[in-house]
Amino acid sequence: MKAYIFPGQGAQFTGMGKDLYDGNANAKALFEKANEILGFRITDTMFTGTADELKQTNVTQPAIFIHSVVAALTNDSFAPQMVAGHSLGEFSSLVANKTLSFEDGLRLVAKRASAMQRACELNPSTMAAILGLDDQKVEEICASIKEEIVVAANYNCPGQLVISGSMKGIDIACEKLKAAGAKRALPLQVGGAFHSPLMEPAREELAKAIEATAFQSPICPVYQNVNARPSTDVAEIKRNLIAQLTSPVRWTQSVQQMVADGATTFIECGPGKVLQGLVKKIAPQAEAMSI
Repeated sequence: MKAYIFPGQGAQFTGMGKDLYDGNANAKALFEKANEILGFRITDTMFTGTADELKQTNVTQPAIFIHSVVAALTNDSFAPQMVAGHSLGEFSSLVANKTLSFEDGLRLVAKRASAMQRACELNPSTMAAILGLDDQKVEEICASIKEEIVVAANYNCPGQLVISGSMKGIDIACEKLKAAGAKRALPLQVGGAFHSPLMEPAREELAKAIEATAFQSPICPVYQNVNARPSTDVAEIKRNLIAQLTSPVRWTQSVQQMVADGATTFIECGPGKVLQGLVKKIAPQAEAMSI
C-alpha cells in the first residue's frame, strides 16, 4: 500500500515550488489562488526570497503547505491509500485526502501560523533535539523538572526526540539529558515551544477556526499526530487537529502503525527529504521516495 506523507516547518528553501509553477498550468492556478487568499504574493518569497524571509512563521507554514499540496494534487499518479503529516503537514494531508478543500486548508494554516506567532510572543520559549537516548528516559527526565514546563514534543524516529518548553526548562533538561547519556542535546532555532502547553493560547484561537470550517468525509484514513491512529471520522479528525498544537507529534508511532496496517511505500510530498530519512530509520524495510 502507498502512504503519502507531508512535511512540517523547517523543510522550506529558496526557489521552492517554482518548477511546479512554471511547468504545470493547474499548479500555477493553485499558486495564484493562494496569493489571492493570503492577500500577498507568497510566491515571490517562495521563488526568490532570502532564507531569513522564508523563516518568518507567517510565510513558512503557508509556503510549505502550498508546495506540498500542489505537488500532490497536480501529480498524475497521486492515489493515496493512507496519509499522514508531520505537525503542519497534517493540514496538507487533510487536503490530500479531501477532508479539507485547498482554500479552507490554506486559511486554517494561515490562522495557525499567526496564532502560534502570538503565543510565542506571550511566552518566550524554545525546543531542543535530543539524540541517542531512549524515549522513556527523555520523558522521565522532562517529568522530573517540576519548576519549569518541559515536555516531549516530536517523536521523530528511534533515538531522536525533540523536547519543548520554557527557556530555563530546556536549559535544565539539556544538562540533565547529557548527564544521563544523550549523545547530543541541541537547542533549535525556533520561535517557541511548539507542541507544548505553552501553545494553549494558539490552540484556543485555532479551535474556533477549525470548528467554523467545513470538513468532508475523507477518501482514505489519516494517521494523526496526537494518537498515531487512522481516522476517517470527521468529528474525531477535528478533535485531534485541535489538540495537536499542545500535544506531541507521534511520528515514529504513526509510521510504525501505517506499516502494521499494510504500508509498503512512503511517498513524501513537499520540499526536502526529511520525512524519507525518518521513515528509513523507523521502518527500514519500507520503500521511501519523493513525489
